[in-house]
Amino acid sequence: MKKQAGFTLIELVVVIVILGILAATALPRFSNLQDEARTATVNGMQGAVRAAATLAHATQLAQNYAIGIAVTMEGASVAMVNAYPSDTVGIRAAMNDISGFTYVSPGAFAAVQNGAAMATCRVTYTDPAAANTPPTIVTVTSGC
Repeated sequence: MKKQAGFTLIELVVVIVILGILAATALPRFSNLQDEARTATVNGMQGAVRAAATLAHATQLAQNYAIGIAVTMEGASVAMVNAYPSDTVGIRAAMNDISGFTYVSPGAFAAVQNGAAMATCRVTYTDPAAANTPPTIVTVTSGC
């Protein structure tokens, strides 16, 4: 008679229990990645808003325009206030692409999840208070 080779039922149960323990300890670590990814996305949007504002400001300075004169960036007219893009239409024109976000109010870009804007994941751009002072850019990531 040939001897059968294989695993016993007890060995299989032990392996399944070990895999279950490993999965139970690893699952909470991976479930938090979605929140971290949304926070990173909002922080990336903040960098894009800051870069667009700085680029528009540099364009206005390089072309020696007066403080309130609109500049053209990649074929789009960017409305300027105090030598930076305005929060109503200027910053949207300067950014050109806001994929994954929606413009919810003057200067406010909210992250989109499942087709809906998330109020707790946003970047807000506010016009500068005086000429040649940087705009205020606020990032909200609580509850992302």
